[in-house]
Amino acid sequence: MNFKKIDVFVSGGGIAGMVSALAFERAGFSVICADPIPPATARHDHGADLRTTAFLQPSQTFLKSIGIWDHLAEHATPLEVMRIIDAGGADEPPAIRVTKEFKAGDISSQPFGWNVPNWLSRRELLKSLDNAQGATFLTGVRTVKIFTRENEARVTLSDGQKIHAKLVIAADGRSSFVRENAGISVRTKRFGQKALAFAVTHTIPHRNVSTEIHRRGGPFTLVPLPDQEGTASSAIVWMETSKQAARLMGMDIDSFTSEMNIRSCGILGPLTLATKRTEWTIISQLADRLSAQRIALVAEAAHTIPPIGAQGLNMSLEDIQTLISIATKADDIGSKLVLDAYHKARINDVNIRVGGITLLNHASSAQSQIIRDMRARGLETLHGITPVRKTLMKMGLGIKSQG
Repeated sequence: MNFKKIDVFVSGGGIAGMVSALAFERAGFSVICADPIPPATARHDHGADLRTTAFLQPSQTFLKSIGIWDHLAEHATPLEVMRIIDAGGADEPPAIRVTKEFKAGDISSQPFGWNVPNWLSRRELLKSLDNAQGATFLTGVRTVKIFTRENEARVTLSDGQKIHAKLVIAADGRSSFVRENAGISVRTKRFGQKALAFAVTHTIPHRNVSTEIHRRGGPFTLVPLPDQEGTASSAIVWMETSKQAARLMGMDIDSFTSEMNIRSCGILGPLTLATKRTEWTIISQLADRLSAQRIALVAEAAHTIPPIGAQGLNMSLEDIQTLISIATKADDIGSKLVLDAYHKARINDVNIRVGGITLLNHASSAQSQIIRDMRARGLETLHGITPVRKTLMKMGLGIKSQG
């Protein structure tokens, strides 16, 4: 039976899958990446991912090292300040009670990160894959069977192709077929929340400030985007209970615009909806292991968290960077020695971050007025102690060695 023999097979063609494919291709390995859904590469395309990613400093450094960042940089908006607002009082409409700003200049000469729309990142990554001599990107094709042996993995695709690879990277999302096929279990926490993602224009410039407004149901986050036709623009992720999210998604544009302006507390002036609305189910999930025979789990196949603190995709890129760093020093990139080392190198950090973001989400979505008042006091206290504030910012960035 005919088959194609390669070094690395990547199951899943989202941002993490594409970066995995490019990282290994740039390191000199032959790669095939397959995804069942052709990527939406324009903001108004059907299925476009209207979320954004703030590529934090370590992620930007990694992407630069593998020649990807230059393709994203011209579309990126720097994040100089992270502003947290508590509007969790009993007032209706909500009123701002506490505002605290965390400034990148307090710990670094660079911004916290650089914000890029996810659909645009996929567009630029797809261009890079199309030009990569050692990588092939297959769309409309899914992984249907994997059989692993001590020296290779054998993959069958939905179009009948057979692939033999030294390493399989599972980047196929929270419901990963590869993970399930490998028998790796997951622990899942459901919050009864959804996140609405869309873009807006507004009258007050964002000045490269990312703003999280906390009330109940989850944060309302405004993240800077480049101006749209001369008008200031931001991406919004609005987390709410599933019931409230369904109500918001069912509103006509005028009613929705009124609700989002109330929820924003007018922080950037009147907001105007600039895209369609999309929604995502919020869960926290962690795989019991990050590897199996000839298989490495990365990104949401390994861990899923609520969209708080720009941690999700940055954790995924750290997975990929760690994996390739270990694999490229070995004679066999998919050996048990490599994959055990990858699991050991990542599992503690992933555990801590998944647990920490889960706790933050509980605090952010609190319905109880007592807990919301405690949250406001906690924000005041943490921000007011300079060493604690700087340590928390460094932890959020993933800075481990700087003083």
